[in-house]
Amino acid sequence: MTAPADRSLRWNRLLELLAESGRLTVEEASDRLGVSLATIRRDFTALADQQLATRTHGGIVATTVAYDLPARYRGTGGEAKQRVAEHAAGLIDPSEVVGLNGGTTTTAVARALAGRPDLPTSADHELVIVTNALNIAGEMVLRPHLRTICLGGMARRESYELHGPLAERSLAELRLDTVILGVGAISAEGGAQCRHLDEAGVNAEMVRRAQRVIAVATAEKLDRTALARICPIEDVDILVMDTAADPTAIAAIEEAGVQVHLV
Repeated sequence: MTAPADRSLRWNRLLELLAESGRLTVEEASDRLGVSLATIRRDFTALADQQLATRTHGGIVATTVAYDLPARYRGTGGEAKQRVAEHAAGLIDPSEVVGLNGGTTTTAVARALAGRPDLPTSADHELVIVTNALNIAGEMVLRPHLRTICLGGMARRESYELHGPLAERSLAELRLDTVILGVGAISAEGGAQCRHLDEAGVNAEMVRRAQRVIAVATAEKLDRTALARICPIEDVDILVMDTAADPTAIAAIEEAGVQVHLV
């Protein structure tokens, strides 16, 4: 398991295990993941280098606020979601200003993006993350090679997203190169949708402030509808989705002018 995608999946699983117990030994992690002790030692060192854990003799312990997040944010939701996240992260130029709304898929994209080895370290060219999600900001701020901007607003305890007029006013002063848009549902007819009206307002403002909109979702989002529309489908430039997507629904989205990347 040496490919970047495999390594990312393995690290996410290690962080999930660490969230459960607060500490992991090399032997326990090797047994749970079915990989060699040497591989786990390298993974532990890499997680410590990224300040996602603290290395101890024979293991690691949890050190960041990420381990206190609700269970829905501890993992990335399976291989399909991880493929979507890795692909979307690869579409970003290393010196862009990138907006991310909340959700498990955008959280996975943020982690994949932060783990890219080609990110610049110069303050003049660093990748900038703009987010209204406290969990994403909490993880990204620990990465010294990123600049993290967290929008103000009222926090939704179920999702850790900041919303409301303050968040929207904060966005009015910013310019985004790309927004990575997580959605509750998406279709040619309904556009990009989410469950809550207040979140839709912040998400819509992100879309308006971005030069490019990349929607990220797994295939089941095609079969759903949600209360609030974020934007019409024509405002989405790229949709990244897994290959289980319904071909008819995808064809309708493509006919609306959206580039669809199935991964």
